[in-house]
Amino acid sequence: MKLPLLLFTALSLAGAPMGAQAQAGNAAANPAVNTTRMLWEQVTAYITTAAAELPESTYSYSPTAEVRSFGQLVGHVAGAQYLICAAAMGEPPREEDEIERSRTSKAELLAALKASTEYCGRAYQQTDRAAQQGTKLFGQERTRLYALGLNATHNAEHYGNIVTYLRLNGIVPPSSRRGS
Repeated sequence: MKLPLLLFTALSLAGAPMGAQAQAGNAAANPAVNTTRMLWEQVTAYITTAAAELPESTYSYSPTAEVRSFGQLVGHVAGAQYLICAAAMGEPPREEDEIERSRTSKAELLAALKASTEYCGRAYQQTDRAAQQGTKLFGQERTRLYALGLNATHNAEHYGNIVTYLRLNGIVPPSSRRGS
């Protein structure tokens, strides 16, 4: 559990200057949810950019047979967002791996990723007070804020996989490009 905390901390420091003035007023009202949302938005934008830019042929790429392909990673992130953000909103959970199992084309996976991101966007609009409410996630009682933080760190974890896949294919990851 130390890795997600370190990732969360690193992302918060890296993303702090981005849009700071525009977010200042909104973040002051609900600092916990809004800070978590900014981290999630940044890493999810990197994932979505990579998914949109990669050619269809790269979706089947996997560095070894034991790990997910690029397309399976995109499907996993989309499915996990539905599952975790449902908990963050107190809604019934969705099946985590349905998208990863059922969709294989770039168009299908990119559409699922965008739809799950839109769905999660609703979860990140709640107030800090609402985020203090309890929810059940992976059979454990947690707060909705915990679910939001877990979703952001989960996406960051898999963006790390995506960065490796991109670099192995000679592609500069979105987060390493000038102006990122």
